[in-house]
Amino acid sequence: MLKISVVTAVFNRENTIAEALDSVASQDHPDIEHVVQDGGSTDGTMEIVRARSRPTLLPHSERDGGIYDGINRGIERTTGDVVGLMHSDDLFAHPSVLSWVAEALSDPDVDGVYGDLDYVAAEDTSRIIRRWRSGEYSPRKLRQGWMPPHPTLYLRRGVFDRMGLYDTSYRIAADYDAMLRYLVRGNLRLAYVPRVFVNMRMGGESNRSVAKIVQKSREDYRAIRANGVGGVGTLALKNLGKIRQFL
Repeated sequence: MLKISVVTAVFNRENTIAEALDSVASQDHPDIEHVVQDGGSTDGTMEIVRARSRPTLLPHSERDGGIYDGINRGIERTTGDVVGLMHSDDLFAHPSVLSWVAEALSDPDVDGVYGDLDYVAAEDTSRIIRRWRSGEYSPRKLRQGWMPPHPTLYLRRGVFDRMGLYDTSYRIAADYDAMLRYLVRGNLRLAYVPRVFVNMRMGGESNRSVAKIVQKSREDYRAIRANGVGGVGTLALKNLGKIRQFL
C-alpha cells in the first residue's frame, strides 16, 4: 500500500487552517501522513494545529524564506512514497481523493497523478466561481500554456529526488517552474483522473494586486524560457486559457 504524504506550508492562517487540517483527516485512504510546516506564525495558527494532534499529523514551526522554502522544508520531512500539497486555504473536494491518487499510482509506470480543481468563494466554499478542467496531458500542450492544477498534483518521491525541489528564486511562480522542469526534463508519465480533487479559495498570493499579477507574468515567462517550452506566445495562451474556467 502506498503511503501518501500531504504537505501544508502555512503562515498566519488561523481562519482557514482548521478546515484544511480536517479535510486531510477526513480522507479515507488508510496510510496518510500530514506534514505541517509553519513559518513562525504570530496568530493562533499553531494553537489550532496542536489542538488537532494525532499520530499522523506532524507539525513543525520555524521561520522560513517564504512559501516555497516552507514547502521544500515540509517535503524534506516527509516519509511517504507519494507527495502532494494541501495549501492552508484549500480543501479536498471529496473524502476519496487520496484513494483515487493511490489507485492511479498502482501502475508502477506512472510517475504522478493530477485531477481537476474548482475555485470557490473565500467566504463560502460551496460557491464555485471558476472550474479548472485539466484534460489529458501531452508534452505539446506545454507550449500552449497548459499546466496541471498544482494543488491536485501528486508525485512519487523519486521525482523530487531526481529533479530537485522548488526554486526559491521564484517568489510566486516556483510551482509553474517546477512542473515544467519535472515534465520537460524528467519526461514524466502522468495519469489524469477526471474528477475534482481540490476546492481552492479565490484570492491567492499571485492575484492580490496589479503588481503581483505583473510579477507573476514575469516569473511565468522566465520559467517558460528556462525550461524551453516557448516564449511570449506561450505566456499569452496560458493567461487566455483562464477565461474558459469562468464559462
